[in-house]
Parts: sequence; C-alpha cells; structure tokens
Amino acid sequence: MRATGVALVTGGGSGMGRATAHAFADAGARVVVADLDAERGKAVAGEVGGHFVHTDVTSPDAVENMVAETVAHYDRLDYAVNNAACPPDRTRIVDLDVESFRRVLDVNLTSVLLCLKYEIAQMLAQGGPAAVVNIGSIRSMRAQVGSPAYTAAKHAIIGLTRTAALEYAEAGIRVNAVCPGAIDTPMVRKARTERGESEADMAARLSLLGRLGTPEEVAQASLWLCSPASSLVTGQALVADGGYLIR
Repeated sequence: MRATGVALVTGGGSGMGRATAHAFADAGARVVVADLDAERGKAVAGEVGGHFVHTDVTSPDAVENMVAETVAHYDRLDYAVNNAACPPDRTRIVDLDVESFRRVLDVNLTSVLLCLKYEIAQMLAQGGPAAVVNIGSIRSMRAQVGSPAYTAAKHAIIGLTRTAALEYAEAGIRVNAVCPGAIDTPMVRKARTERGESEADMAARLSLLGRLGTPEEVAQASLWLCSPASSLVTGQALVADGGYLIR
C-alpha cells in the first residue's frame, strides 16, 4: 500500500503513534513526528528518516506551529493522524475532580479539534486531495463504569470526525476515525499492571481473538484510511478491537 506525500503523526513518540510513523514511512511518505516527549519523538523521527516537532497538542499556538513547521520543512501536508492522548480517568462521576475531567478532555478531545483546525486550513490552502484520521477508542462506542471523562472525549471524537467530513468533503479532504480496542501499548501495559491483570486475562476479557492487538495493526488501519485504496471512505469510524464490541 502506497501513501506518498507528507504525513503528520501526533503522539508519534511511542505506541500506536510510533508504529504509525513507521507505517507511513514504509509506504513512501515523508513523516513529521510530533510529541511532547522530545527524547522519544526525536528518536522515532530518526528511525523513519523524518522530522520532529516538539508539540503540546493542548496549546493552540503549539499546534499552529506544528503545522507551520511541517510545511516549512516539507512544503505541504497530505495526511494527518491525530493520535496524541492521555490515559483514561478511573473515578465515578460523583467522585470526579472537575479539573481532572477538563485535563482529560483537553488532551483527548480539544487537541483533536485544534489539530483539525490547523491541519485542514493548510490542506485547503494547498488544494488537492488530503486525508485525516482521528484516533478514537472502543470507548467511542461503548461507555465504561468509572471513566466518564475519557468516555465523553472519545464519544465526541466521532461527532467531530463526522462534522469535519461533512464540512470539507467538497474540497477533497476525507476525515475518518480509527477506534482501537485493547492494544499492547505502554499505556495499556501500565494500566494492566496497576490492576494486577495478566495479559492473557485482559485478552480474554477484551478480544474474541484471544490476544491483544498490536500498534502495527492500528497503524495499518490509519494508513489504509489515508491511502487511495479508501478513496470513497469518509466520515467513518473503523473499529479495530478483535471483535470486542459485538459481544
């Protein structure tokens, strides 16, 4: 699968973001890795022969600069995968700290809005077809007890994705979402360790296939949604969860 052009990946320093940067580079794209963690982000940019931009995705100025630096380095922006996120909250609504709720929404939802705002503006300015993928979650589709902020944010990503798809289809900009289930990332491993749950137990609970997904599998879904192979697809939420949601 080919996806030549310039691809921007937020949260590209680890996990699904790192795998996505590699997938696009392997497909022939020039890749910009954006991350708050400069050490990890620079390392991944080096691995894929790309460019690193230090970015706090909750800051409008930082996100605007991220896109501007992408264009300054590579002249254009053809694909964007808005992957940056923070871990879910673990508190029921009555006990929820409002500031913590706002922080989860800022990192998991407001950041996607900011990225869309500046990425699409650039895509409109340069003209031609382009594609954006927002990373949701199975929590975009199904609520979970004790995770109100994360569930709200991930649900909202689907509405934001569909709104952007409606608004910019005529300009040739396709906007879709990928909703991963249990993926073997550092964030998931940390959560599993905190709960004292084995990988096998988590896989049995969250996947019909009896295993966790890999970051590379999610990356391939994002790559497909940005490639010519999905040229008729926009406004969709592609679930990659090993069948969890059909239980």
